[in-house]
Amino acid sequence: MIKVAFCDDESSVLEELKGLLGRYRAKQNREIRCDAFFSSLELMAEIEKGVHYDILFLDIILQNENGIRIAKEIRQCDSVVKIIFLTSSSEFAVQSYAVGAYFYQMKPIWEENFFSLMNSAISQCQRERQHSLILRCKNGITRIDLDRLEYCEVLGRTLLFHMENGEVLEAAGSMDKLYGQLSRYENFMRPHRAFLVNMEYIRNISYKAVTMESLAEIPIPHGKCSEIKNMYFEYAFDRNQVFI
Repeated sequence: MIKVAFCDDESSVLEELKGLLGRYRAKQNREIRCDAFFSSLELMAEIEKGVHYDILFLDIILQNENGIRIAKEIRQCDSVVKIIFLTSSSEFAVQSYAVGAYFYQMKPIWEENFFSLMNSAISQCQRERQHSLILRCKNGITRIDLDRLEYCEVLGRTLLFHMENGEVLEAAGSMDKLYGQLSRYENFMRPHRAFLVNMEYIRNISYKAVTMESLAEIPIPHGKCSEIKNMYFEYAFDRNQVFI
């Protein structure tokens, strides 16, 4: 389900947006949840609770507030949401992209433009969802590209996501649940109960450890080396990788 939020201090604009979304939802026969906010304080209260929206239509001037500043606050909690600024002036167009704005929409919003914008934003959300994972980290909500995830380990109730660029992201969770979510992706293997590895980043497999491209060593439980090697060979063979 797609979750959309509208934030504008003009009730007439909010009603117009809700009407446009209602017609879009009916035409596309798509399940979309919508929340409307009359002030940025209401919006931020929800986001700070951990509510995640896929698409946000945000007025650039809200009760004497600058929408760019509000967007900067949102980005501290959520780096994923598609922010679409609404405005009657092009004055802030350049600044809007400094906060990762998806689009800068001039008012009034015509139905054709709204439908096109929704199609584009939803398509982008769906593409990102196909091979990504949303994490609730200490610094807010972020989306990681699973192709860039080298390996993951669990320490207590904390999952550590080691990315290919050396970045490490922390999120609360269990390895069992994560493995259940990622088991449909054939490039992930669980050589140890505390580790999950992306086989695209395996450099070497010995009898005691899987060595990753970052030179991190993932321990192999006693007696599981042959099983792990066979899993990796099967994965590599399916991708027509060269064997010598």
